Amino acid sequence: MSLKGGGLLQFIQTVCFLSCCSADVCSWSGSGLVRDPLSGPVQQVSLRCSAGSVRWLFPRLALRLLLKPNVASARPAALCIKASRASRGAAVYAERAGELQLLVEDGELPEQVHCVRTDGVQGAAIFLQANPQSDFRRRAVSFRYELLQEKSIASKAACRPCNDSEILQAICTSDFVIRGSIRNVSHHPERQTSVIEVEEARVYRQRSSIFEREPIMSGHWHGHIHTPLQCHVKAGAGQFLFTGAEHFGEAWLSCAPRFKDFEELYYLARAAQHITCEFPID
Repeated sequence: MSLKGGGLLQFIQTVCFLSCCSADVCSWSGSGLVRDPLSGPVQQVSLRCSAGSVRWLFPRLALRLLLKPNVASARPAALCIKASRASRGAAVYAERAGELQLLVEDGELPEQVHCVRTDGVQGAAIFLQANPQSDFRRRAVSFRYELLQEKSIASKAACRPCNDSEILQAICTSDFVIRGSIRNVSHHPERQTSVIEVEEARVYRQRSSIFEREPIMSGHWHGHIHTPLQCHVKAGAGQFLFTGAEHFGEAWLSCAPRFKDFEELYYLARAAQHITCEFPID
C-alpha cells in the first residue's frame, strides 16, 4: 500500500466506516496473519482507556487503533507513545487535523517517548503501516500509549522555572509531590533525557510506587525524576520540592523550587487566601 498523507487517511476512514471494531479494552495483542475478512487491508481495533499497550505480531499491511476512553469528559490534549526496545516492522502515525503525522519510523531508536497534540476531541487514533521491505515473520511492533491532559504536558515541555502561581497549582494537581535532596544527575543522549536521583525524600503524594523506601530503617524515600535533556538540569545543594506527572511508569519533573523558598511562598499565599489546597508544612 503506497498511499500517503490525506489520501491515505481518507482511505483509512472509509475502511473504518465499513468494518467493525474489536472489543473495548485497554491493551491489544494480535497478529497480522489473522485478519477479519471484512476489514480489508486495514485491521481495526478499538481501545477504551487513556493508557495501555499494543503488540502487533507479524505486521502486514496496516493497523488502525481508535483510542476513545469511556470517560465522557476526557478530552486529551496530547497522545504519547513509547516503543519497546525490540519493536520492528512498521511505522507509527497519529491521525491529527485531517492528516497522518509520523511518530516513530520503523527501526528508529526505541524507548523514546513521542508525543503529538490531539485535535481537542474526545478520542484519538494511531495508524501503523507495515514495512513491505521487511520480513514480517521476524518482526513484532510493540509500544505503550497514553492520552494526556493539558496539565501533564507542561511537565515535559517546559524547561523554564515555574512562577509562583504554577508552583501553588502544582502542589495541588501533580501526580507526585516529593521533598528531598539531589544525590546525582545523569544525562542520557540516546533517550534525550536527564535523570535526577532524589534521596532523603519525604513523599507527600504519588500516584503509584515510583518512589520507594530506603532499605535501611531511616524512613526516607528514594527515586528518580526525568527531565528533557535540553533543559540542562544540574545538581544543587539543599532540599527541593519536586512536583510533576507520571508517564509510562516514570516521574517527569514539572516544578522544583527550593523548599525554603516554597515555604515562604506558601505562608504568604495562605495569609492572603490565595491557595487552592492545604499543604502539610512541618
